[in-house]
Amino acid sequence: MTSSALVELLQLFIDSDLEIWLDGGWGVDALLGVQTRPHKDVDIIVRIGDLGKLREILGHKGFALRDGGAPSNFVLVDRSGLEIDVHAVTFDDDGNGVYRMANGRDWIYPAAGFHGQGTVNSLPVRCLSPEAQVLGHAQGYVPADKDVEDMERIRAQFGVDLPPHLRRSITPS
Repeated sequence: MTSSALVELLQLFIDSDLEIWLDGGWGVDALLGVQTRPHKDVDIIVRIGDLGKLREILGHKGFALRDGGAPSNFVLVDRSGLEIDVHAVTFDDDGNGVYRMANGRDWIYPAAGFHGQGTVNSLPVRCLSPEAQVLGHAQGYVPADKDVEDMERIRAQFGVDLPPHLRRSITPS
């Protein structure tokens, strides 16, 4: 997904008063304020109560549900190949985002994690904080090389401590 395609989607969400947070690779790049690598998709976090609105807005733009997924995690795609990986949460009384995983367990995004701010092509965006990005990458799956490199960029820019399996030096380009 190009930065211009992402900005178009983000502007659509803004114009529709739909609150989303960037996560994953684009969330990292938004925090850094620069695109550091190509992105196949965009990962977003949205309130469960806003899923109907999200699907309606994106349906008008030609996005459809890809087979598979779960009620709180699914992928929307359009004919051009744009992919949006949706993670839906409810917020508890303390502001934590509760994400119900496909296995029925809850993953908790800490409330402070929703205060991240970044930019994509100079457009201010909400994204998970650097600490929440590290937390999400540290548990639940084996990170790919690109994930480790993203985390090293977060460490270098924001001084966030990384667990050992997310540490690696970035080779200068």
